[in-house]
Amino acid sequence: MTTTAVRPPTRHSAPVKTTHRAERLWKASPLTMIGLIFGVLLSLFPFYWMIVIASRTNDAANSWPPPFLPGGKLGENIERVLANSDANILKGLMNSFLVAGTITVATVFFGSLAGFAFAKLRFRGKNALLLIILTSMMVPIQLGVLPLYILMAKLDWLNTMPSVTVPFLIGGFGIFMMRQYAEQAVPNELIEAARVDGCSTWRVYWHVVAPALRPAAAVLGLLTFMEQWNQFFWPFVVLADPSNPTVQISLRSLNTAYFADNSQIFAGTLIATLPLFVVFVLFGRQIIGGIMEGAVKS
Repeated sequence: MTTTAVRPPTRHSAPVKTTHRAERLWKASPLTMIGLIFGVLLSLFPFYWMIVIASRTNDAANSWPPPFLPGGKLGENIERVLANSDANILKGLMNSFLVAGTITVATVFFGSLAGFAFAKLRFRGKNALLLIILTSMMVPIQLGVLPLYILMAKLDWLNTMPSVTVPFLIGGFGIFMMRQYAEQAVPNELIEAARVDGCSTWRVYWHVVAPALRPAAAVLGLLTFMEQWNQFFWPFVVLADPSNPTVQISLRSLNTAYFADNSQIFAGTLIATLPLFVVFVLFGRQIIGGIMEGAVKS
């Protein structure tokens, strides 16, 4: 009886080949670069055009063909805007900072607190309350203007900052956004460990949940600040006194003449845009990081 030796299978190490398709996956094509450059230029052109018109005289701004290079009248036009007593733009900037800042802080705080409750706490009627909040997001503000105006009149808040601040201290979007983020960003085991250590619900929120929600809070804060800074309709309804405007009402006051001074209007718009630019420069890294982290988690 003959036995045949079975040879163990030999393993051939196949060379790792990097295909050209895989290399092109992370390399932008020339067409993509052209599209990105075109998109950037298209996005920056309105800001550049604003600077061009703000630095020209009104006659040059209305001439044809229009100027495409900045002029030397920017400082003079800004001084005219600041000296315009009808616009009162410095008071408008201060009021908008107060209103937008207060609403932003309140929205982030109450939104994260309610989002944590809806995501991680158990209580009766949670789903029904969440459904009501989602339904409130579908109702436009224009439908509630009349009853809200009557309420402001009964509270004697017309022509005051509480009338444009208190109704927007918390919104359904902030609660829903923070609830969705807390659902994935805060593990249940971490909350249970904090409970075992003797933490109350408030301490669990403040020491465990709030740091985990910081990226989403940065995004929500920027969106809320921009929305309230650009708010025009409701302040225009309740702030009839021109001596106490927000910045958007001040800009509107620059365009009340029969013959509009475009250079002054664009100079005022430049002044009103700078705070948003500064906020984005200071907090842009946290905001972009929050957006990217939220995208990875989802």
